[in-house]
Amino acid sequence: MTGVRLREGESFDSLIKRFRKVVARDGIIQEAKKKSVYEKPSERRKKAMIAARRRLLRRLRRERDQ
Repeated sequence: MTGVRLREGESFDSLIKRFRKVVARDGIIQEAKKKSVYEKPSERRKKAMIAARRRLLRRLRRERDQ
């Protein structure tokens, strides 16, 4: 579970800012947004295939440039 502790002399605003960074780094907000709307299995597969193709093209471009 994600959490932060208040440091000695730390303001509440800086605590909130630090908490938001931790939550963003852990991907909790993205996961909640993804789960908030039902996604058909075919749509999930399609997104996964697009992401895989994008990764492959990126890797091929890097190899070509070297």
